[in-house]
Amino acid sequence: MAAPKTRDGPVPVKLISGLLCPAERAELTEWAAGRMSAVFGDIELASPSYPFGYTDYYRDIAPRMERRFFVFAGLRHPFGLVAWKKLAISIEEESAAGAGRKVNIDPGYLDGARLVLASTKDNAHRIYLWDDIYAETTMCRKKSGWISFSYTFPDFASGVYDDFLDAARNVWKRDIRARGD
Repeated sequence: MAAPKTRDGPVPVKLISGLLCPAERAELTEWAAGRMSAVFGDIELASPSYPFGYTDYYRDIAPRMERRFFVFAGLRHPFGLVAWKKLAISIEEESAAGAGRKVNIDPGYLDGARLVLASTKDNAHRIYLWDDIYAETTMCRKKSGWISFSYTFPDFASGVYDDFLDAARNVWKRDIRARGD
């Protein structure tokens, strides 16, 4: 039987969050980015806006959506995923103001090998953490690039975000080197 390795805990990760907003509501994107920054810390890296037309699932928010990603300064412990998802849900609820949510926020983390996203929905490929929050390895990073799985969301699997995810991964690598890990 293998004994657990002695180390100082898991490798630190970069908090990354996807944001879906109505395409014609730039002020909502700015509002949501400001709220995320208030609870998650300084935004270190922001993606361009990507048109989002991969599913009708978010039609309750708007008929035309855009996705952006935000990477937050500093390295984090991956167990923060549950708290990050709970905070994201509270921002979504705040956006609703009694009339249905106006944004969708998908926090997760990135390290050298994977992109993990939080979810409130169970599925065979998701691991229950606690407090009704699940974790999903959405993509992994190999030498050849970002690799999707059969369950990976179509927009992620399309490769359209790969360059930004590589930039975020490079920021993670820089921070890890600076720590001496």
